[in-house]
Amino acid sequence: MVLWYENPRPLQGFLKKLRRANRSQSRKVRYSKNWQKAKKRLQAIHYRIACIREDAHHKATTDIVSRVSTIGIETLKITNLLKNKKIAKALSDSALGGFLSKLEYKADRHKVEIVKAGSFFASSKTCSRCGHKIQDLTLSDRTYHCSECDLRIDRDLNAAINLCPS
Repeated sequence: MVLWYENPRPLQGFLKKLRRANRSQSRKVRYSKNWQKAKKRLQAIHYRIACIREDAHHKATTDIVSRVSTIGIETLKITNLLKNKKIAKALSDSALGGFLSKLEYKADRHKVEIVKAGSFFASSKTCSRCGHKIQDLTLSDRTYHCSECDLRIDRDLNAAINLCPS
């Protein structure tokens, strides 16, 4: 069973307010009463973003561990993923490291097995039916098509099946 959860993207939603509050604080005389008030407003926005993110993580991880008996995870280096300028802000906004730590402790608490695939395991390039591996698959190819067994499947679904086949 493959579960999908929407990312609430709290940073994206509060970016305009965050920028305005940051600009407001930067225009105040440092350490004055008005600067401290502006700092509190800025901290409140950051706190709200963090709370939305935490809430989404807790709801998703609780739902996941209550539904399944085994969880398959790719152990990717998040810091390397953040080097890509096009996806860095979206990945930072989702806070994957915090999500994985919550998932691990809740899985341990509910006695759910976690299967970790290595960083170099080609989960999306390997056919989930016959095991054939396609080397020239790019990120823009959203559908996996196996030339050996003629399987056509969504790329992410294929990777999920490869990570946790049971």
